[in-house]
Amino acid sequence: MGQPLIDNYDHIGFPVYAVDEYGNKIGDPIGWSKDCSAETRVEYWYRTKGGEFKPLPAGKAPKDLAKTKTLDGRNVPYVVRVERGTINRFIYGLAMLAPLGEDPEQPDDSNWNGRLVFNFGGGVGIGHYQGGTSASASLRHDVLSLGYAVANSTGLVTGTHYDLQVGGETALMVKERFIEGHGVPYYTVSVGGSGGGIQQYVYGQNHPGLLDAAIPQASYPDMTTQTIHIGDCELLEYYMDVTDGANPKWQNWENRTWLEGLNASNDVYNPYTGSLGSSECINGWRGLTPLCMNPLWHQPYPGENLMEPPGSMDEVHWTHFDDVSQIYGLGDDGYAKVTWDNVGVQYGLQALLDGNITPEEFLHLNANIGGWKQTNEMVQEGCPWVPPLCAVPGQWDPWSSRNMNLSPDGGITPAPRTEGDIEAMNAAYESGLVFDGKIDIPIIDGRVYLEDFLDMHNTHQSFAERQRMIEGQGHADNQVIWFTDVPPAFDLTAEAFRVIDEWMENIKANPDKSVAENKPTDAVDRCFDTSGDEIARGDEVWDGILNDNPAGACTEEFQIYSTSRIVADGPLKGGIYKCQLQSVEDAIDAGTYGSWVPTEAEEQRLEEIFPTGVCDYSLPDAGRPAD
Repeated sequence: MGQPLIDNYDHIGFPVYAVDEYGNKIGDPIGWSKDCSAETRVEYWYRTKGGEFKPLPAGKAPKDLAKTKTLDGRNVPYVVRVERGTINRFIYGLAMLAPLGEDPEQPDDSNWNGRLVFNFGGGVGIGHYQGGTSASASLRHDVLSLGYAVANSTGLVTGTHYDLQVGGETALMVKERFIEGHGVPYYTVSVGGSGGGIQQYVYGQNHPGLLDAAIPQASYPDMTTQTIHIGDCELLEYYMDVTDGANPKWQNWENRTWLEGLNASNDVYNPYTGSLGSSECINGWRGLTPLCMNPLWHQPYPGENLMEPPGSMDEVHWTHFDDVSQIYGLGDDGYAKVTWDNVGVQYGLQALLDGNITPEEFLHLNANIGGWKQTNEMVQEGCPWVPPLCAVPGQWDPWSSRNMNLSPDGGITPAPRTEGDIEAMNAAYESGLVFDGKIDIPIIDGRVYLEDFLDMHNTHQSFAERQRMIEGQGHADNQVIWFTDVPPAFDLTAEAFRVIDEWMENIKANPDKSVAENKPTDAVDRCFDTSGDEIARGDEVWDGILNDNPAGACTEEFQIYSTSRIVADGPLKGGIYKCQLQSVEDAIDAGTYGSWVPTEAEEQRLEEIFPTGVCDYSLPDAGRPAD
């Protein structure tokens, strides 16, 4: 995009220079840009017969120019117009087929099929960054080739930031820009994986009319409630590696699922030990704790050292909560309020009930697990997060244990738990950061089964979303769930676009019917094997996950794991920021501990560990606003 536009001469932001005839910067800065805006530009690309995108040369059609068949059956030259500029400080892109020789000042949309695809991106970012992109980010062949238009923005990539209030606003602005230039789409369908899937659920809930249909892939319900159980990961890993490291049970990596709920394996390579044996908490999630919770640690951004005035970046608090402080609010210490809470959580409760750990081990675990320090108490990370420290003995700390609340005497004095801020929890609900299940548009939730690789995109999330929809709007009839095994020979995305188009055509033809009543034949729950053959389809294929029916055909084929909070008796839907508490005595009387009936001394120990009581997950989230 070139250098940003000058918007001040006060040495605030990014320096802007004059350039010579070759585009090289010369001399001292001639101004500064704090908003990082850029001139809007239009570029033309073409698809070669060999399957590549190349810049379209001016003047004549390239000999290797391919043709493409649009959704309405027309064969047209495969030429793409890409518009790029800045909206809401982020870099957006709009792409669609264009005729050869088009005048950029007078766009000709005759090769557009009328449908718009919103392309959402994933990753985990803490913000304070515009994001990087190029024209190629808009060149999505699978849909451009059919005549769809494509819209994207670096503000719609969660690897740039996870402020989904700002993200939703950006999506609205980008769609507005598209409509101003090309008119209202016949329909708008979204696609994207991981954080791109999160955005579809959250924006679809928060901004009715933005999306008409969604294809979330490898998704989660939202980011903010995902941190609840992921915040447990390193606490549990530190316990099994260090505090209770002599216990032979934890040398069998698969046993870690007993406490973490997530998958673990003796056969997957662990990059932190250099040998086989790992867990999803490690291979999937390690590093998210310092990234999201430690205000002193971050991954440097390109050009960060050029920002002026000098030292301006030193004032940033590098946490998810501080990046979204306009929602969570600020405490008296100047840091954002934090939602994470584990008061009363009985870690490993299901493992106790299953007989995998003893009552003594259950008490030891909960006395030692602790919690996280408050933001203003945190210190800089050790090795491997600060690489220079890896040369210093005693600095190895992949668990971020220096920022944990641990017992001072090996559990004799129970380690203190962490209490989250109720006002921040309320605000997360009220602002729509929490996916609460209200989204009545066609949804095809697709997922490649990656549990065997300890990948972070675990499978229970699709059903957590479904359960939230059932509770939030009374049904999930507008959502279908598709799984395919790995390595997939089946193009789930192409099939989803085909079925969504048929679904939307039905809705357009039958506006008096509900979304569910307009489902086409293939808009049902389905699962596929590695060859692409369909294993099963229908309303019963996922039975046994959200109901007590015998396992359906897809449930039997794909094992579903859980989380540390589900192991602690929480619901599969997750999203309980702060559990309501009951006394230890009431928990015992309710049969919470199964066949274990604590002795008087054991009951006293439970009360020492849980002085304010233990979680009662039959009650609603204490962090949810009363209204």
